[in-house]
Amino acid sequence: MEHMKTASIREVRHDFSRILEWVSNGEEVGITKRHVTVARLVPVKRNRVARAKMPDITARLRKVFGRKLISNQRIKKILDESRGAY
Repeated sequence: MEHMKTASIREVRHDFSRILEWVSNGEEVGITKRHVTVARLVPVKRNRVARAKMPDITARLRKVFGRKLISNQRIKKILDESRGAY
């Protein structure tokens, strides 16, 4: 078994950031009260969650609309018409 670092309750109260740094670096820390270990801080085991695959919007649009292109003038006309609707 690997030797773990120890800290008294007083040290935890006064220098928690240093102890938290130990734990975040993967070390276990024993918390002692009158030289008797009363608690143990251990780093959290991180489960790697697979990221959801993002849909391919471009492929979906091509499937629905093909390779149709709308001209700039047509887009401008559509936008101008829709602005007056609200």
